[in-house]
Amino acid sequence: MNITQQQKIRLNKLQKRLRREMSLAIQDYNMIEHNDVIMVCLSGGKDSYTLLDILLNLQHKAPVHFSIIAVNLDQKQPHYPEGKTTCSLCSRLRRGTLYGFAQKIGATKIALGHHRDDIIETLFLNLFYGGKMKAMPPKLLSDDKTNIIIRPLSYSREKDIQEYSQLKAFPIIPCNLCGSQENLKRKMIKDMLQGWDKQFPGRIESIFSALQNTSPSQMVDLKQFNFSELKTEKTTTHQGETFEAYLPAFDFIDNKINHFSGKNVNLDTLNVKNIT
Repeated sequence: MNITQQQKIRLNKLQKRLRREMSLAIQDYNMIEHNDVIMVCLSGGKDSYTLLDILLNLQHKAPVHFSIIAVNLDQKQPHYPEGKTTCSLCSRLRRGTLYGFAQKIGATKIALGHHRDDIIETLFLNLFYGGKMKAMPPKLLSDDKTNIIIRPLSYSREKDIQEYSQLKAFPIIPCNLCGSQENLKRKMIKDMLQGWDKQFPGRIESIFSALQNTSPSQMVDLKQFNFSELKTEKTTTHQGETFEAYLPAFDFIDNKINHFSGKNVNLDTLNVKNIT
């Protein structure tokens, strides 16, 4: 594919950004360790192609040695799908097949192409329709405890991945499995977030930052924080001491002015203490 000089500059800029974001995500969550065998699930869509491309780019400069095995699951349907069907049963079957194959080839990690937008969309899908404050972690231990799933694109935006894949001219394969239709709930969430991103720049970044800065004690989940055993901390004070010493450093009015409550008060006549 022939691209213009301007497109080359843009492609180089996007590649550096995606590589930087992936490096940071891998480092933050300790996704890849020395001598890891990474099975990259290549579905044929923009996300998995970008994942493999950037990961191969990083492999040559990484401070640790790791191997990459790209795996493509043939689901035996016309035009072989991109892989993101809306059928949860199909997704579970596909995941089970990939988990088993990872064990067979000795893979230590399974890399998926989910990005930051996928994580945030999943949060709102669970919030609006599942009654759960739950998203999609960058690193996950499978339910059977035999596989570790990593998402190296967790810090990257879908629109950057989309543009990058177009400039790289990846051979994207459309999904025609079972005549599947677009997931309307996820599309509604995506449209909502895209609207916010245009109307309130920085809001999406703030939402993702919130996922990294949770406070269980400020929520209402009894399983995440032990509210029932909250106790006050006893402090020892000398006789005659008050708790004024523990107040913030600001001027306050002596308690003797309480009898002025509800009347016009001349501030010049009040006994005001100044804390320094």
